[in-house]
Amino acid sequence: MDLTKILAAVDHTLLAQGATWEQIKGICDDGMKYHTASVCIPASYAAQAKAYVGDKLAVCTVIGFPNGYSTTAAKCFEASDAVKNGADEIDMVINIGWAKDQRWDDLLEEIKAVKAACGGRILKVIIETCLLTEEEKIKLCEIVSASGADYIKTSTGFAGGGATREDVALFARHVAPHVKIKAAGGISSLQDAEDFLDLGASRLGTSRIVKAVKGLEGSGY
Repeated sequence: MDLTKILAAVDHTLLAQGATWEQIKGICDDGMKYHTASVCIPASYAAQAKAYVGDKLAVCTVIGFPNGYSTTAAKCFEASDAVKNGADEIDMVINIGWAKDQRWDDLLEEIKAVKAACGGRILKVIIETCLLTEEEKIKLCEIVSASGADYIKTSTGFAGGGATREDVALFARHVAPHVKIKAAGGISSLQDAEDFLDLGASRLGTSRIVKAVKGLEGSGY
């Protein structure tokens, strides 16, 4: 697969708790240089990053992250605040306990509320696949499809497991045609990236693909 196509699907990500502005600025520079889909960064840097990149790069941030158990009102405030600060895309974490309790209507209403708070921006819904049964994943494909969200996303990368090929294939079988798929967590090589895209993912949440491309450039390829 063409490297340009892979990079165009990457949400170049830095969500470490100790991330500094210099590090955020560095991934913004990479995102602009390699034409990634976005940079995915902490909300506290959204305004600064947007001022830095302007229209050259989309800024994505996360809400209810990484645990998902904030109240709906708190998630809606985070989303609207992020949009006000210039975020182009929002990645939210569902309330995983509600999924375990089969509170499907509450989950649907929360995602709808956050989508409304995004003011027309792209919303990706993180369901944290490593904590769910297959039945729960399938049901959440249905919920996200009905919610008005734009993407279903596998993982935060903070819960002990990331994207798997099996989960992306499962999503592809069970989400509605208008819902796109984001694989995130553990995508460590260009082969991983190509595999996930071939399985149906449209976005890849990772910090390692740009590093891999830099390595190719450094080796003369």
